[in-house]
Amino acid sequence: MQQRIAHIARTTGETSITLSLTIDGSGQCQADTGIGFLDHMLTLFAKHGQFDITVKAVGDLHVDDHHTAEDVSICLGQAIDQALGNRAGIVRTAHSYVPMDEALGFVAVDLGGRPYCVFNAEFVTPRVGTLATDMIFHLYESMAIHARMNLHARIEYGRNDHHKIEALYKALARALDAATRRDPRLGESVPSTKGVL
Repeated sequence: MQQRIAHIARTTGETSITLSLTIDGSGQCQADTGIGFLDHMLTLFAKHGQFDITVKAVGDLHVDDHHTAEDVSICLGQAIDQALGNRAGIVRTAHSYVPMDEALGFVAVDLGGRPYCVFNAEFVTPRVGTLATDMIFHLYESMAIHARMNLHARIEYGRNDHHKIEALYKALARALDAATRRDPRLGESVPSTKGVL
């Protein structure tokens, strides 16, 4: 069985990032982005999706969190796309509801190669830790575009922004875990009537 692994290196005038992803992992994560709350979200994303992730980011955090957080999500999306290859034999679509205390998050994904992001969540605080809450939609959109994934995410309800964002990342992890699984009935065929994704 072919290992589904990706290694991404991306350097711009604003950030320098290396990221490795193993789709069929054991939930291990080593995240060092300089943004503590983002590291926390990546760690639980890996754990709940059973992905192995290593990411090191150096960015212009003296400006703000925007470039570093965005570029990490771009790299994660690229890694998902690269690791899945031609996407033969995968389940392709899945969804997950995840509660986190008073908050309930929902995520649905389609790994059909058509990038799109619908994000429906409202936050009441300007940031959690050092990560701006208005970045969360942008992080999901950046990941969806570069993973060539249709991603729908929403908060059904909740009060605490940390809980709401955590519910979304756990739901995303569980949905992606299910969608990336191999369906033995498909063999090496692509799950599309077009024959290609």
